[in-house]
Amino acid sequence: MSAPSVNQRREFLKATIWQHMDFSRTDQHRGVPPPPLEMPAPSPAKLIALSAPGSWKNVRVVAVETAIRRRQSHREYSNAPLQMDELSFLLWATQGIRSRIDAATALRTVPSAGARHALEIHLCALNVAELERAVYRYLPVRHQLVLERTVPQLARELVAGAFGQQFVAEAAAVFVWAAVPYRMEWRYGAAAHKLIALDAGHVCQNLYLACEAIGAGCCAVAAYHQQMMDELLGLDGEDEFAIYMAAVGKL
Repeated sequence: MSAPSVNQRREFLKATIWQHMDFSRTDQHRGVPPPPLEMPAPSPAKLIALSAPGSWKNVRVVAVETAIRRRQSHREYSNAPLQMDELSFLLWATQGIRSRIDAATALRTVPSAGARHALEIHLCALNVAELERAVYRYLPVRHQLVLERTVPQLARELVAGAFGQQFVAEAAAVFVWAAVPYRMEWRYGAAAHKLIALDAGHVCQNLYLACEAIGAGCCAVAAYHQQMMDELLGLDGEDEFAIYMAAVGKL
């Protein structure tokens, strides 16, 4: 089977699907209950408390203009670990919940189409104080981390999954955003998928700017081996799969 042409790929970027959408066929319109705000934590599971918003000791105040001016991609990092309150801040800044509207809807620190927020943060901790090297997931409702799996050669596996981009192994943490498509499909049907991609961009920009407040650098990664990254995170590749990555380390 031949690969789609460049022109076929361009169609994904266009908004023409809205001219043909029949919203009467979406699960929301048909009265199907909405999916939950976050994937459930396994039971039993190791939960790690995070510093609450407003209690961060290592987060400095940075003017928005300054953060925007300084924002750039960094691929070289120091050996200094990320502190837990710094990590707590970055997680909150990229998917934190500001207020709950109902059991299935929340307002967060990043915009999302219809407040659907179809992303999960899987965190590969490589050099984070108080955290063992492992793969975690952020639970925004609880503002906690859950330990998902330990990987003996986590840094090496990340480099392999990123097509040999060595700098990801030198980061303190690698954020991997996974899409849970049905959260967006429930409301928007076949129009959901471009919206999820747009949401991922919003989230990553928040991470870049938040890094300016803790003296850290960030570099987004869009080129990765889909199957390898999904397997590393324990994702099924259908109902949840990796969509974007970013390495973070102290400068």
